[in-house]
Amino acid sequence: MTTNAQHHYETWPATMGAMKEQAPDIGQGFGMMYKKLMGDGALTRREKELIAIGIGMSIRCEPCIYAHAESAVKAGATRDELLEMAGVVVAMQGGPGYVHVPELIDAMEALGI
Repeated sequence: MTTNAQHHYETWPATMGAMKEQAPDIGQGFGMMYKKLMGDGALTRREKELIAIGIGMSIRCEPCIYAHAESAVKAGATRDELLEMAGVVVAMQGGPGYVHVPELIDAMEALGI
């Protein structure tokens, strides 16, 4: 059985590639901003990705959760850090954050952590 996260990781590159072909200015503009703002600075890339997952959970953006979970893991985030961050989301938002914890767990399992 394919989970939502597995499906996302299998199809997202092609989906975004098609978007970038059809709307190159959007893809290039966003890509430049993302690269500049999400790199290491006063906060590490890992810390910024953890923040981004928390925001994704708060605004109920499933692709954001999956994409930033993958980036956070690539930047060195651990399962414990991801789950602790999820706890902060739940503490700050309650039920609306709570219902997105399973998506984060799905992402972690699909990413092998």
